[in-house]
Amino acid sequence: MVQYGYTLMTEQSDPKSLVRWAAEAEEAGWDFEVSSDHYFPWLDSQGHAPNAWVTLGAVAQATSRVELMTYVTCPIMRYHPTVVAQQAATLDLLADGRFTLGLGAGENLNEHVVGRGWPPANVRHEMFVEAVEIIDALFAGGYVSYAGQHFRTDSAKLWDIGEVPPRIGIAVSGEQSCRIAGEHADAMIAVEPKKSLGEMFDRFGGTGKPRIGQLPISFGTDKDAAIERAHDQFRWFAGGWKVNAELPGTAAFDAASQFVRKEDVADQIPCGDDPQAVKDAVKEFVDAGFTHVALVQIGGDQQEEFLRWSEKELLPALREL
Repeated sequence: MVQYGYTLMTEQSDPKSLVRWAAEAEEAGWDFEVSSDHYFPWLDSQGHAPNAWVTLGAVAQATSRVELMTYVTCPIMRYHPTVVAQQAATLDLLADGRFTLGLGAGENLNEHVVGRGWPPANVRHEMFVEAVEIIDALFAGGYVSYAGQHFRTDSAKLWDIGEVPPRIGIAVSGEQSCRIAGEHADAMIAVEPKKSLGEMFDRFGGTGKPRIGQLPISFGTDKDAAIERAHDQFRWFAGGWKVNAELPGTAAFDAASQFVRKEDVADQIPCGDDPQAVKDAVKEFVDAGFTHVALVQIGGDQQEEFLRWSEKELLPALREL
């Protein structure tokens, strides 16, 4: 059976609200919860970017049933992989084994803040592989020393980690990232319902492992207002990840998306209060072989209304899939 997740979108909400909605989402019947890990919002109108790891620590205490996940953390610049491993191990203990470490090669938007420049995609993938190897080794226990082309680790060790280490999910968008995920991940992560991604993941070792997708929606009883909100806060989504990974800040995303029309957004993102529209969009992921689908409700001030609607109408409709 497909599992459905609620997204704690740090770019659009303050940390206390995120923790409250995490608890309410669990009560509403969502199966799992994922959190973005951003230093910047995509656009100024979103207006937030609290620390995901601190927030998830509080979420782990405010919930008891839902699986938790970073969607996704970049371990190659803002964080050294040894720090990511320690954060993940600690969070997994706080969550009683409910945590999956979602990893990806990152976006310039969040990583430029450390002032090291933004390497080209092939170099980022080299860095990412080394980072995952370090995290894998630390999760295995014992002391870890590592001397790679991009990272070094000197006698690192995780002193607090569960008997079963956190699961690792890796974000994919093409063959290179699918190979990395197939070789290193316990789950595949993607934002596009492409069957080909799962097939490549399988070919490189991912057969039988979960695949987790994500879909933005804009719920609201006034469909025009829901489209307006989606355009205001999520028009950057139309750029695609090859573009989105390279832009350095909110001004760049605003400029890059200035010609995206409301109708363009409405074509990509289900808007309004029709469960069938969301169900149809989710079905694309299900038909592509995804085992988990997380939804993003656009708009920080719309979450409580969305959660009430999801409990009564949306989740029952999705369970029919």
